[in-house]
Amino acid sequence: MARQMSTDPAPLSCPALLIAGCASGQGKTTVTAALARYHARAGRRVRVFKTGPDFIDPMILQAASGAPVYNLDCWMVGIEGSRALLAAAARSADLILVEGGMGLYDGEPSAADLATAFGLPVAVVIDASAMAQTFGAVAKGLREYQAVPFAGVIANRVSGTGHARMLADSLPSDILLLAALPSTANSFPERHLGLVQAQELPDLAAMLDALADMIGDSGYSALPPAVQFAPHELPAPAPLLAKQRIAVARDAAFSFLYPANIDWLTQSGAELTFFSPLADEPVPTADALYLPGGFPELHAARLSGNRHWLDSLRAFEATKRPLLAECGGMMVLFDSLVTSDGVAHAMAGILPGTVTLRHRMAAIGLQSLALLQGELRGHTFHYSELDTPLAPLWRCSPHRYGVGESVYRRGAITASYLHAYFPSNPAAVAALLTGAA
Repeated sequence: MARQMSTDPAPLSCPALLIAGCASGQGKTTVTAALARYHARAGRRVRVFKTGPDFIDPMILQAASGAPVYNLDCWMVGIEGSRALLAAAARSADLILVEGGMGLYDGEPSAADLATAFGLPVAVVIDASAMAQTFGAVAKGLREYQAVPFAGVIANRVSGTGHARMLADSLPSDILLLAALPSTANSFPERHLGLVQAQELPDLAAMLDALADMIGDSGYSALPPAVQFAPHELPAPAPLLAKQRIAVARDAAFSFLYPANIDWLTQSGAELTFFSPLADEPVPTADALYLPGGFPELHAARLSGNRHWLDSLRAFEATKRPLLAECGGMMVLFDSLVTSDGVAHAMAGILPGTVTLRHRMAAIGLQSLALLQGELRGHTFHYSELDTPLAPLWRCSPHRYGVGESVYRRGAITASYLHAYFPSNPAAVAALLTGAA
């Protein structure tokens, strides 16, 4: 009998590594950026991903790698969406790096879940600055807590060769110390929502080059083992937004834009036109307006004084064309924004109420919104609180914990703290942006 040839496409092979931590603040972004810059500078094509919902770390990782940074996640992005993104990267990249979120096992789903789903070897970054032999105990616990592909550990903020030797000696014989990095590795400044944005760091290129030099000096310069990725492509998006012109705010105050959201909008037929409220640019002529999140609280005084921007926003709203506002984009629609110093800044006044920035986190976590078109997934993360007489039309559902965010509708405005991941439900997003919701 003749042997039947398999029609299954061959797996895609690419060196890959997931950089996790034992907690937040260990230096995952620094190490991931250092590795990305080192290998990109060596002429390799590096693709970097970020686990879970995040806008700020990917900005730095994009600067380090020279390529857009997409999110991977077993729930918000989904297994099939993540599989397609990894397969696309494996087709052209020489190295795939994935930065985890928080600690290796934190969250439902966690970075460990992603590593297990796709066979990604895990390197755990541990801040060893105030640690000696306990380093080995922490590493052993991380490896044995669940069955994950474990590549080894990276000691961060090490004080010298003696300290590094002590840490290495504390490890069980079957756990590798991949690198011992000096304390100068902790170089990216932080603020209330995480790291300072890449566009606000004038010395970022020099910082990244210094980190790449650090990787070279550490001896951790070899590529990780190759991982086999299943070929996978998602169907092309339907032209749900054909002939639609969508204005999108984009600058340092409105920068929380998933690359996957922008891709989906354009692939669905929309023509995007970007503008800067910070530069007092008016809302362009468009069929719909998208105000993403960001840091309007850091630029409240300037935004409040930008009359062209505010007048054009009010004029756009008066036409009753669809306006989708997320988190920071929603904050500027209300009467006033009170910054952390207690100063109230007048905003657009399109919606009644006051947004006040607090010194503690108000909400964080994965959330979903049930609409007629199905479930739209995303997340929430903010330090501000809203006081408004408006009653929400819808309420989000937390994926695991917390309180569901309110979603407000007035006319054609949809406003919420929810940061939506558009590919999770294209029909729902199209309905919001065309007024069919």
